[in-house]
Amino acid sequence: MRRRELLAAAAAAVFTPVLGTEPAAASPAPLAPLEELVLYGTVGTIPGQREPTASSIQASILFARQDFRAARYDALAQALPGWIAAAQSISPAEESTRNVAALYNLAVRLCIKIGDNGLVAITSDRALTAARAGGDGLIIAEAQRMVSSAWRRQGHLSRATDIAVRAAHDLQRDASVPETARLAAEGDLFATAAYTAAKLGDRPYAHSLIAEAADKARAAGRASGQVDGVQGVALHHLSVHYELGDSGQAIELARTVNPATLPTAERQARFFTDVARAFDQWGKPEQAFRALLAAEQAAPQEIRRSAVREVATDLLRHDRSLPGIRDFAARSGLQLG
Repeated sequence: MRRRELLAAAAAAVFTPVLGTEPAAASPAPLAPLEELVLYGTVGTIPGQREPTASSIQASILFARQDFRAARYDALAQALPGWIAAAQSISPAEESTRNVAALYNLAVRLCIKIGDNGLVAITSDRALTAARAGGDGLIIAEAQRMVSSAWRRQGHLSRATDIAVRAAHDLQRDASVPETARLAAEGDLFATAAYTAAKLGDRPYAHSLIAEAADKARAAGRASGQVDGVQGVALHHLSVHYELGDSGQAIELARTVNPATLPTAERQARFFTDVARAFDQWGKPEQAFRALLAAEQAAPQEIRRSAVREVATDLLRHDRSLPGIRDFAARSGLQLG
């Protein structure tokens, strides 16, 4: 309850001109162990590691997801290579490849957070290769979404959009996937495609895709009684508005979101980061800085994302009217002169 109250207070402060305090940020997550695994196949010694079993691999996938959702990127970066290597060592092969794919999908998302586009490309390829060998439609769809993100980050926006849309259509025809899970995954794919189309500047297509994503998410919510997918699409919609230059619409949408109801620290911080970007784009530096501080409060390790550093760099021009912005910029990883 205390965390919800803090988030509610942070959200209220974002939309007012009152500046607040700044929590300390954690150190950046090192990706060297993951790089060693994907480039050289080596994994460092893990103290207390036991012979992997099917149950221990499933547990590692659960731990990895929990670390990501809690924005514990440094811990995830250290543990993930060992978990992947362990998953590769068990039998049967089909189960092994599904587990490896699930872990590599998380590795891609971690690399995106840290901003290593080279590792995004490599890990997304590993994820898709393993996913196809494992034959699980949902894992394949998520791997294709990660590949779409990799192409987007390389600047191939049209191809990236097509990859996500085609994956959604392929999944729609996969009768082996339960309907609720299929609808939710389709919503994620269309939302990813919408964001990429917005970056491409294709306004009609971006709006069409985000509407399709919302339809799928609502259908999944009706079937499951959950709203997680609907909230996720709303966050993507906010990003779509920002990428299309519609900062006012982005903020109006953000005002309808209660960040305390977002299910993870990662999503809460991502919400506040996108709010900061929109306020910065709109020429409202004070509110943008408040949103950055709220993102840091939700998940300190999130503020080393490139999106945060870009906003912080822009806000440094207002350092006299924004007390604390230089300290925040330093915590985000910017080198200040």
